[in-house]
Amino acid sequence: MSDFDLDGYFARIGYGGPAEASLATLQALHAVHPRAIPFENIDALMGVSVGLDVASLQDKIFRQGRGGYCFEHNLIFMHALAALGFTVSGLAARVLWGQPEDAITARSHMLLRIELGGRAYIADVGFGGLTLTAPLLLQAGLEQRTPHETFRLVETGGQFRLQADIGGATSAGKWRTLYRFDMSQAYEADYRVASHFLSTHPSSHFLSTLVAALALPDRRYALRNNRLSTHHAGGRGEQREIATATELTHVLENQLAIVIPDRPAFEARLKEKRIVET
Repeated sequence: MSDFDLDGYFARIGYGGPAEASLATLQALHAVHPRAIPFENIDALMGVSVGLDVASLQDKIFRQGRGGYCFEHNLIFMHALAALGFTVSGLAARVLWGQPEDAITARSHMLLRIELGGRAYIADVGFGGLTLTAPLLLQAGLEQRTPHETFRLVETGGQFRLQADIGGATSAGKWRTLYRFDMSQAYEADYRVASHFLSTHPSSHFLSTLVAALALPDRRYALRNNRLSTHHAGGRGEQREIATATELTHVLENQLAIVIPDRPAFEARLKEKRIVET
């Protein structure tokens, strides 16, 4: 932790506010982080090793101006909070988005637990198109508004489900589950194992699917392969399909603020994976 560049983090997210371990600081950082650092899995898609040690994270996210996926986002956030004096620990979750409620998925997602003022909160700056933009009080049944969606925690048998109010009525109701977790602490070694699987195993969707997201104050961008979804504040949404590798690269760079290290190689990989046809 002593090697963490807190000033570099503040510069990367454009933060110039208070630097004490308070709820106001936690809320401010949680709001600006996902609007400044995009979610993206380009390294995994390109077959590049994803380093989770502090030096690798800082080089990629601070010095290269890159984004990353859940472990990179939440480890950086954890290091920043610890450097500010917060009591913070890591948790691991089973992703249930698009899965049955009782599905047994791997603990492949990272989130944080923060102890502050005698209360516990969760934070998560790395869940793609539904990334939290505020910490949540660790209290079941409470509907909690964030700068974007309203969320709640549902507890059953010592396990919590994080749910988002997606608006409107569906066959499953308006609440959709993102993931399930408990209070068992997870460590960097656990995240390295999960990250290695997600970034190298042939069955991982991160090797064949391009995923990117950015949470701006008035909208969210969420990209899956060549389909870009825009969710505006107030509920209006739109989608567009992107036809060419060149156009897709342009959208990533200019709308989602993603730095692509090697554009020719990246565009070739988009065609190889049939994410775009031309």
